Amino acid sequence: MVTDYKIQIERIVKALSTSWSIQSSSKWSMENPAKGQCGVTALVVNDLLGGEILKTILPDGWHFYNCIDGRRYDFTSSQFKELIAYSDIPSHREEAYADTNEKQYNHLKESVFKNLGDLKSNNI
Repeated sequence: MVTDYKIQIERIVKALSTSWSIQSSSKWSMENPAKGQCGVTALVVNDLLGGEILKTILPDGWHFYNCIDGRRYDFTSSQFKELIAYSDIPSHREEAYADTNEKQYNHLKESVFKNLGDLKSNNI
């Protein structure tokens, strides 16, 4: 079961990395595809796996990520050059949604779901 969960997380990481774009965050760039994707990514991961949404204050504002089965998952940490001193402050969907908009959220969600289907059909 743990292996299945690890494979599921790996599939989500691949789907996210191929789904991030300028349509999911205005801060996206080819050099830093995770930039500005934290709120929208936390929402989509919450849709997929449930769990909690957490936040930590950083110099540029709130950074959102997920807690699933008591374990922290920050799928967008690669956007930062420095290590994050996580505060793990409980947050919620409405707060993470304030970091994005409906168009960006729908785009990322649809793209991730499509990419997860493509990965599954390709046995990845």
